[in-house]
Amino acid sequence: MRAGIDLLEETGSADIGLRAIARRAGVSHGAPRRWFPTHRSLLAAIAEQGLHDLTDALAAAAETSERAITDVAHAYVEFARCRPAMFTLIFRHDLLEGSGAELRTVSRPLFSWLVDLVQQSTATSDPAGAAAALWVGIHGIAMLSSTGSLQLATSGVNEDELIDRVVGNSLQ
Repeated sequence: MRAGIDLLEETGSADIGLRAIARRAGVSHGAPRRWFPTHRSLLAAIAEQGLHDLTDALAAAAETSERAITDVAHAYVEFARCRPAMFTLIFRHDLLEGSGAELRTVSRPLFSWLVDLVQQSTATSDPAGAAAALWVGIHGIAMLSSTGSLQLATSGVNEDELIDRVVGNSLQ
């Protein structure tokens, strides 16, 4: 799995094959099948590790912050910018479908944590709706930023200010 993560992040593509991963790990091309019966199951395990890494990054951002929600939003975009291939894989349901993995067991608690954070930090009557609006807006910035499209399309817009604006608008 470590070889797959390294290869994913080096190549920048979620379309890495089992043979390439096995070669990187220094094992026979059939060896990964002992632990991962399908290519998708290996990609799902890599994506699950990515979700754990994302969760850890967001928790660390919130832990010591007076502006927890804003710092979490910035950390989300930073994760996407620094690890674009992993960020993309996490949300590539077309690649991960049928893997047998239950990634929702990792992603649902992450969203529930965000709802709790919103509820603790604001006086909104709909914390789940506010958290969903926040996630949608910040995820859009993260996707555009991770591919370089945000700066191309908006030339001159300060990304940090844009994140702050999305956070503020989502929590009103």
